[in-house]
Amino acid sequence: MTVASLLLLAAVSVLALGFYRELPPVRRKRARALVALVVAVVLLGAAGALAWVAPAVTGWVAEAAVALAVLAGASAGGPVATALLRLATNPGAAPGTPSPADPTLLHGGAWIGVLERLAVTSSVLLGWPEGVAVVLAVKGLGRYPELRAPAAAERFIIGTFGSVLWAVASAGAGWALLH
Repeated sequence: MTVASLLLLAAVSVLALGFYRELPPVRRKRARALVALVVAVVLLGAAGALAWVAPAVTGWVAEAAVALAVLAGASAGGPVATALLRLATNPGAAPGTPSPADPTLLHGGAWIGVLERLAVTSSVLLGWPEGVAVVLAVKGLGRYPELRAPAAAERFIIGTFGSVLWAVASAGAGWALLH
């Protein structure tokens, strides 16, 4: 079961990279976002469940488990956050109405998100949960001036929660393999 858990963590990582391809037409965005979110969550949940019942791993397998958990946390969190933002968008809103899914809000969010998820996943796997608080505090303080724009605060909260929850879930799957 350890091998199956590692393969599922790898599949989540690879699947997440595939979500970065070009976007479908507007009508299909929400459906694709929901499918992507469900598939990623199911794969990560399956990896965690298999890891939970598997014996603890050691040696190079433990190192691979940690590496895959961090990779899954960092790479798949972006599509998860993007899917949540698309799902939070009101399709009936008037044209020009600010939306949390608007990518022009909060520039640099993708890179900040990757670094955030790397730090959160690593902090949890290292047994330093206080690191999550440090990461969120730094991110919040750094974004504070930009959060006054319409829909920016909503985008920040939805994206951050989705991103951090994904990173913690990835760390949990990795932790289950180690213990």
